[in-house]
Amino acid sequence: METAPQWNVIFYQDARGRLPVSDWIHDLPKHAQARVLKSIGLLKEYGIRLGMPHCRHLRGKLWELRVAAGRQDYRILYAAMLGQQFIVLHAFSKKTAKTPAREMAIAERRLADYQARHQEGS
Repeated sequence: METAPQWNVIFYQDARGRLPVSDWIHDLPKHAQARVLKSIGLLKEYGIRLGMPHCRHLRGKLWELRVAAGRQDYRILYAAMLGQQFIVLHAFSKKTAKTPAREMAIAERRLADYQARHQEGS
């Protein structure tokens, strides 16, 4: 049986070279880091075929990766890009039933920044 090629997951890097989601993961407790990295691994392996309960569409190009670690839920916002890759844009601890508009706005701003800075290379 032939397996589908893995998706490439890249982390958003701002103009100053910072990797906000990578830094966020690094600051999590070790058990939460492991859960987040396992979920990112599922995204790499299954790509757009990964569905609920692991991920769901939010709006536009934004999707959320849903991670539970003990009593805490985390969300990682990402977008699918050409060439079988995902750009991980933003992450936060989930505290409300709905994904806050403020968190989605951060991810959308980062996506627009990423696209503007990488368009000339496309």
